Amino acid sequence: MGTIATSHIEVSPGVAGGKPHIAGHRITVHNVVIWHERLGLSADEIASNYGLSRADVYAALAYYYDHRVEIDSSIRSDESYAAEIRCRTKSKLSGTTSG
Repeated sequence: MGTIATSHIEVSPGVAGGKPHIAGHRITVHNVVIWHERLGLSADEIASNYGLSRADVYAALAYYYDHRVEIDSSIRSDESYAAEIRCRTKSKLSGTTSG
Protein backbone atom coordinates (compact mmCIF):
# COMPACT_ATOMS: atom_id res chain seq x y z
CA MET A 1 0.00 0.00 0.00
CA GLY A 2 1.42 3.39 -0.97
CA THR A 3 1.87 6.51 1.13
CA ILE A 4 -1.32 8.24 -0.02
CA ALA A 5 -3.52 5.22 0.65
CA THR A 6 -1.83 4.70 4.02
CA SER A 7 -2.87 8.17 5.18
CA HIS A 8 -6.50 7.52 4.17
CA ILE A 9 -7.07 3.77 4.57
CA GLU A 10 -6.57 1.73 7.73
CA VAL A 11 -6.98 -1.92 8.60
CA SER A 12 -7.59 -2.39 12.33
CA PRO A 13 -8.78 -5.67 13.89
CA GLY A 14 -11.25 -3.93 16.22
CA VAL A 15 -12.74 -1.53 13.67
CA ALA A 16 -15.28 -2.38 10.95
CA GLY A 17 -14.77 -6.10 11.44
CA GLY A 18 -11.13 -5.79 10.46
CA LYS A 19 -12.02 -4.67 6.95
CA PRO A 20 -10.09 -1.85 5.30
CA HIS A 21 -11.82 1.42 6.17
CA ILE A 22 -11.36 5.14 5.79
CA ALA A 23 -9.11 6.47 8.54
CA GLY A 24 -11.10 8.10 11.33
CA HIS A 25 -14.37 6.57 10.09
CA ARG A 26 -16.13 3.23 10.23
CA ILE A 27 -16.89 3.49 6.51
CA THR A 28 -15.28 0.55 4.76
CA VAL A 29 -13.70 0.34 1.34
CA HIS A 30 -16.48 -2.20 0.66
CA ASN A 31 -19.11 0.48 1.34
CA VAL A 32 -17.45 2.96 -1.01
CA VAL A 33 -17.14 0.32 -3.74
CA ILE A 34 -20.82 -0.63 -3.51
CA TRP A 35 -21.93 3.01 -3.52
CA HIS A 36 -19.71 3.85 -6.49
CA GLU A 37 -19.71 0.69 -8.61
CA ARG A 38 -23.21 -0.68 -7.96
CA LEU A 39 -25.28 2.35 -7.06
CA GLY A 40 -23.51 4.69 -9.44
CA LEU A 41 -22.73 7.46 -6.96
CA SER A 42 -19.91 9.79 -7.96
CA ALA A 43 -16.93 10.41 -5.70
CA ASP A 44 -18.33 13.88 -4.97
CA GLU A 45 -21.73 12.43 -4.00
CA ILE A 46 -20.14 9.86 -1.70
CA ALA A 47 -17.91 12.48 -0.08
CA SER A 48 -20.82 14.87 0.43
CA ASN A 49 -23.31 12.24 1.63
CA TYR A 50 -20.96 10.64 4.17
CA GLY A 51 -18.79 13.51 5.41
CA LEU A 52 -15.63 12.36 3.63
CA SER A 53 -13.07 14.18 1.55
CA ARG A 54 -12.77 13.38 -2.14
CA ALA A 55 -9.26 12.17 -1.34
CA ASP A 56 -10.75 9.63 1.12
CA VAL A 57 -13.11 8.33 -1.55
CA TYR A 58 -10.45 8.12 -4.25
CA ALA A 59 -8.04 6.43 -1.83
CA ALA A 60 -10.73 3.84 -1.04
CA LEU A 61 -11.28 3.24 -4.76
CA ALA A 62 -7.53 3.01 -5.39
CA TYR A 63 -7.25 0.51 -2.52
CA TYR A 64 -10.10 -1.47 -4.07
CA TYR A 65 -8.48 -1.62 -7.50
CA ASP A 66 -5.20 -2.75 -5.89
CA HIS A 67 -7.05 -5.49 -3.92
CA ARG A 68 -10.00 -6.15 -6.21
CA VAL A 69 -10.05 -9.96 -6.11
CA GLU A 70 -10.03 -10.19 -2.31
CA ILE A 71 -12.53 -7.36 -1.80
CA ASP A 72 -14.94 -8.69 -4.45
CA SER A 73 -14.71 -12.10 -2.78
CA SER A 74 -15.44 -10.57 0.62
CA ILE A 75 -18.45 -8.65 -0.76
CA ARG A 76 -19.84 -11.84 -2.32
CA SER A 77 -19.32 -13.67 0.97
CA ASP A 78 -21.18 -10.94 2.87
CA GLU A 79 -24.04 -11.06 0.34
CA SER A 80 -24.27 -14.86 0.61
CA TYR A 81 -24.36 -14.67 4.39
CA ALA A 82 -27.11 -12.02 4.29
CA ALA A 83 -29.15 -14.13 1.84
CA GLU A 84 -28.78 -17.18 4.08
CA ILE A 85 -29.95 -15.22 7.13
CA ARG A 86 -32.94 -13.86 5.19
CA CYS A 87 -33.94 -17.40 4.21
CA ARG A 88 -33.73 -18.64 7.81
CA THR A 89 -35.45 -15.66 9.43
CA LYS A 90 -39.20 -15.73 9.94
CA SER A 91 -41.12 -12.79 8.58
CA LYS A 92 -42.80 -10.84 11.36
CA LEU A 93 -45.66 -10.07 8.98
CA SER A 94 -46.53 -13.50 7.61
CA GLY A 95 -44.94 -15.85 10.14
CA THR A 96 -43.10 -17.68 7.34
CA THR A 97 -39.48 -17.63 6.36
CA SER A 98 -38.56 -15.14 3.69
CA GLY A 99 -36.95 -16.56 0.59
